[in-house]
Amino acid sequence: MDNQTAPKPYKAHFKATLVLGLPIIGSLLAQTAIGTTDTIMVGWYGVDELAAVVLATSIYFVFFIVGSGFAMAVMPMVASYEGAGDVKQVRRVVRMGLWISVIYSAALMPFLWFFEDLMIAIGQKPEIAALAQDYMRIAQWGMFPAMLIMVLKSYLSALERPAWVLWGTILGAIANGLANYALIFGNWGAPEMGVAGAAIASVVTASITFLVLAFYAQYQRVLREYAVFTRIWRSDWPAFIEVFRLGWPIGATMLAEVGLFSMSAIMMGWLGTRELATHGIVLQIASMSFMIYLGLANVGTIRTGHALGRRDKLGIWRASVTVAALQLVIAVVLIAVMVLLPKQLIGLFLDRSNPQSPDIIAYGTGLLMVAAAFQIVDGMQVIALSVLRGIKDTKIPMLFAMLSYWGVGIPTSYILGFKLGFGGYGVWGGLVIGLALAAVTMLSRFFWQMRRLSF
Repeated sequence: MDNQTAPKPYKAHFKATLVLGLPIIGSLLAQTAIGTTDTIMVGWYGVDELAAVVLATSIYFVFFIVGSGFAMAVMPMVASYEGAGDVKQVRRVVRMGLWISVIYSAALMPFLWFFEDLMIAIGQKPEIAALAQDYMRIAQWGMFPAMLIMVLKSYLSALERPAWVLWGTILGAIANGLANYALIFGNWGAPEMGVAGAAIASVVTASITFLVLAFYAQYQRVLREYAVFTRIWRSDWPAFIEVFRLGWPIGATMLAEVGLFSMSAIMMGWLGTRELATHGIVLQIASMSFMIYLGLANVGTIRTGHALGRRDKLGIWRASVTVAALQLVIAVVLIAVMVLLPKQLIGLFLDRSNPQSPDIIAYGTGLLMVAAAFQIVDGMQVIALSVLRGIKDTKIPMLFAMLSYWGVGIPTSYILGFKLGFGGYGVWGGLVIGLALAAVTMLSRFFWQMRRLSF
């Protein structure tokens, strides 16, 4: 370790983690609240519509998260270059992260347009697939601002300026709720549009959030020296390749995990509309807890990235231990909430007057117990993965993720759910096993890397 400053005690690491982490966690929860609002309001509208939106958003999220890999690559790169005091290189990687995001979003458009045919081909009910396509043909336009938002979030968070990320996301969440209320149900003189209204609301939300973050990044006084939008049209192929090289394994890793959950949605669709709708509700609840872990994980990426730029091995270790300890405490609290209040949590997403609601609540209570079972390992695997990302280790973790989720998790879900007859509970049991294996392998990789660091 050749940094010149004295090592920080753990107390200082905990304080710094909370100061940076709370706004990041808040912004991620606000972002998840957008999807949760969609699920709640569409659930009030109808069960078939809820199943269709769950199906469409599950697949949309797969493509979104793969593209986010390039945006997530910007975070450790900016953190490391900022730690080394290289403003020019920060500007270069952010610009090319924006370029890659636009190119990626455009490449998806033809595929998402013909969503109904794909869903029918993989065994979904025709009426649900048709509704899902109605949603997707509108929602796909939100991919452009959504991808750009992720790049700007990574940039601002890595510079330890997450407050505007939080406020921009909260503003978007409020706009989403109002637009959903108007367009899904036809309130305030708006047309009643059902799932199409939810899709329009999502596009409007992403656009508003992007404009807020872009305005801040361009005009905030302390950020002017980075000038990330100045001459944005100019190519920078070395930086483009650098972002792409670090980003594609991150995207593939995220695809492996999100693909596990999206494949579980497809399997639940094979079981029936009730199962798919219930899966969407419980997954939204689990997503809220995951966003807390992901917020801490982002802090781990940023703080280990800064320490890497300073060549501070002890700083990398203590930053990693701090976020892992906080994750364990939070996981225990969330497990207690899920175990003690399952019916109340699931009931938030349903119109209690709907005759199908009691059946969905009863079925969802069991699924929520399975979700509670994987809280610790789910949080630990994303923490380990993110601190590895902070020290720019992405390719081997990608292989571990593919093995854990696709090699073990998905086959186990299918065997437990269909071959052994456990249905939806078996499908979710496979999720537990895949996440647990990921946690073990990622943690092992982190310990191995720490032994190898020589500075």
